[in-house]
Amino acid sequence: MSLPAVLTAAGSSPSPTPSESATTTVPTLQDAQESAVHTASWVEQNWSTWLAIGLKVLLVVVIAVVLRKIVLRAITKFIDRMNRTVESAEGTTLGGLLVNAERRRQRSQAIGSVLRSVASFLILGTAALMVLSSFQIDLAPLLASAGVAGVAIGFGARNLVTDFLSGVFMILEDQYGVGDTIDSGVASGEVVEVGLRVTKLRGASGEIWYVRNGEIKRIGNLSQGWATAGVDVTVRASEDLDKVRATLGEVAEKMAKEEPWNEVLWSPIEVLGLDSVLIDSMVVRVSAKTMPGKALTVERELRWRIKRAFDAAHIRIVGGETAVLLDEETTDRAAQVTAPSAFSDSDSPQVAATTPIAPQRSATGGR
Repeated sequence: MSLPAVLTAAGSSPSPTPSESATTTVPTLQDAQESAVHTASWVEQNWSTWLAIGLKVLLVVVIAVVLRKIVLRAITKFIDRMNRTVESAEGTTLGGLLVNAERRRQRSQAIGSVLRSVASFLILGTAALMVLSSFQIDLAPLLASAGVAGVAIGFGARNLVTDFLSGVFMILEDQYGVGDTIDSGVASGEVVEVGLRVTKLRGASGEIWYVRNGEIKRIGNLSQGWATAGVDVTVRASEDLDKVRATLGEVAEKMAKEEPWNEVLWSPIEVLGLDSVLIDSMVVRVSAKTMPGKALTVERELRWRIKRAFDAAHIRIVGGETAVLLDEETTDRAAQVTAPSAFSDSDSPQVAATTPIAPQRSATGGR
């Protein structure tokens, strides 16, 4: 092939241009119209489902809010009725003996708080699960995870759960309240604060005890009902019992008429009789019902008055069951202290036995 023929063949094929390789497709008005039609069709097909889900969620939320408001209002009315019952009972005799208005109010407020919290948790939690189920969300994994987490928390914080449940039942059963004096086994004192987990007690020396409610196995409430004041008086066995009884009766009658003991004493002071009789002493028991928490005060005042009355009546109080009584007619006080000596009496056999033997003279020696 000749050179002109080659050049002619090469010039006949067109060379590529940049404009042809970089061409882009521009959406037309028809393409936009088709996309809008497809979107409208999809919305038209699913709007009823969306509307149903929205109405269901709205209905669940409205019912939960209304139900919660009704339940909380009912709980509040119930607590207010409890407080009104306490206030009406304050003026009666039974109310004065058994009802502590302030403690009842605190208990009712605590019960109301616990009930409102539980009601809100149950209602709102149930509503949240129903809303999630409305969106076709599978709740099985969520509930399973919550169950596993609850079991793990329960094992890890079992003491906390025990304390909380014990505190709830203590409040609901009204076992004790603020101001009561209790013996919880691990500590005793006046209740300063009652919580769902910890109870604070103030001891006799002013210390504060923090007692977990789960550790309390038994409770002795010393502030409910009434208390008993008992005094044991030990006198000589030779005392006149009628005189002792009469003196104690005068003390009891006089104390019951004076203030403030006439309000503290809830029953007459009784002489119960002989509690024990020994060779050289006897114990007389005196008892009375008092206001809760005032038994120790009444006992101290009663001992004070009995001692003064016995001194005036010349009745001797001895120091215990094995009291050593001194004879008033004994003149030698040292004889009551030191042990008697066998050598103190010159005519005793012991002294005679220790006397040196005198030499005996023979019958013929004197001749």
